[in-house]
Amino acid sequence: MDKVVASAAQAVADIGDGSTLAVGGFGLCGIPSVLIEALLEGGASDLEAVSNNCGVDDWGLGRLLMAKRLRRMVSSYVGENKEFARQYLCGELEVELTPQGTLAERMRAGGSGIPAFFTATGGGTQVAQGGLPWRYDDAGNVTVSSPAKETRAFGGREYVLEEAIVADFALVRAWKGDRHGNLVYRDSARNFNPLAAMCGRLTIAEVEELVEPGELDPNHVHTPGVFVQRVVALSPEQAAEKRIEKRTVRPKGDPA
Repeated sequence: MDKVVASAAQAVADIGDGSTLAVGGFGLCGIPSVLIEALLEGGASDLEAVSNNCGVDDWGLGRLLMAKRLRRMVSSYVGENKEFARQYLCGELEVELTPQGTLAERMRAGGSGIPAFFTATGGGTQVAQGGLPWRYDDAGNVTVSSPAKETRAFGGREYVLEEAIVADFALVRAWKGDRHGNLVYRDSARNFNPLAAMCGRLTIAEVEELVEPGELDPNHVHTPGVFVQRVVALSPEQAAEKRIEKRTVRPKGDPA
């Protein structure tokens, strides 16, 4: 089955208001920036995004955030995004901060048909006990807090029950992909992308290089095509545009 669609706009056209999105990437590495831009132009709002972070103020999910299109974020950290922090603390955005490994496993579990799992991470803390602020009001008062979670002892150690994540749509970016939706990620871009691709009910992949079926070595495929419903082939210019979240350089004249 040929899953290639003509444009990013066409690929995201049915993402409507209130949808939940699982979005691949880490910082600005491996993010589906072209699909995010198409979603921004499409006008969908009141979105909930599940992603490790929210990009930066002017790139990645930060673009949707700046346009006030995001209602809720499930993520691991605020990162370099000042607008993310401002909206959260001013009561404009609900944020469910989740330990990074737990977030990854919640997404993987959702794609594997596992409804919940026990993990030691968060045991004995507010992650398990509840009370973490999810939403503030404009005066800084907590209006929504995390609920207490079920815990159980295994081998004398406390474990916390975490529910899997299944999103309405998943947006990912791959280095190579074929028309059947088989995907290969490159280097550190193989971060949250495979997990996001798994947990979306409908997964859309933008690929830097589109190849024909049979050209990918099956041993090198990271996301099988069964998880992917739509593929968008990027132009060379789109594929080359990759921003650095925070550039650090050595002052001129410093010894190596």
